[in-house]
Amino acid sequence: MSELLKVDNLIKNFGGLTAVSDVTMHLNSNELVALIGPNGAGKTTLFNLLTGVITPSSGSVVLAGKEGTFPLNNKKAYQIAKLGLSRTFQNIRLFKEMTVLDNVLIAMTSRYKEGFVSSILRFPSYYRTEREMKEEAIKLLKIFSLDQQTETLAKNLPYGIQRRLEIVRALSTKPQILFLDEPAAGMNPEETADLTRLIIEVQKEFHITVLLIEHDMSLVMQVAQRIYVLDHGSLLAEGSPKEIQQNPAVIKAYLGEEA
Repeated sequence: MSELLKVDNLIKNFGGLTAVSDVTMHLNSNELVALIGPNGAGKTTLFNLLTGVITPSSGSVVLAGKEGTFPLNNKKAYQIAKLGLSRTFQNIRLFKEMTVLDNVLIAMTSRYKEGFVSSILRFPSYYRTEREMKEEAIKLLKIFSLDQQTETLAKNLPYGIQRRLEIVRALSTKPQILFLDEPAAGMNPEETADLTRLIIEVQKEFHITVLLIEHDMSLVMQVAQRIYVLDHGSLLAEGSPKEIQQNPAVIKAYLGEEA
């Protein structure tokens, strides 16, 4: 595996509060990594730093992409997305009044550039691009068993299916790295089991790197190859699922007691 994302000494201060403290970590190509920790550990803040939602106070984030090495520190979220980093959010952020298909098509527009004149005058290239996008979107939806609901409004989907659509939308940008922020939040056991299978299939089918924040430890232990543990903004441990389960410092952070 080659190193795909390198994070060095990352710090984020909000006034007198240090939300992320001197975090150094890496993600390899084509691996599934989990980021876990108690509530308030700084996991989502770290995600926001890595995806350009907020800027770090110090430290560096560097992507070793297919076309070279790219520092991400001063880039906007949309610029980082174009470089191949895509994410879902803890709170679902679909366009609720739009159809399943349109939610995916909107995400794909960053990859399909059609000139202003062509769009206004509806040149043949405009219709060709429109057709290609729709075909690609439906093909992707079919993988996730959503191709029969293309005209359904996102707000009318069951909660678990909305989560699935959000993952499809993130994948439609063809990312190198997919960040999933608590995808099982609010799901019942059956939905969580379906999601577990889906995450494994996504990583294998698309050959991408996945970084997952999740509180459901049964899901994490089933899907993760490596795990980072964050506590009070600092990295507490890193290792395989078995190593993390047996780590006394991790047990203490979660349970408040020695192993």
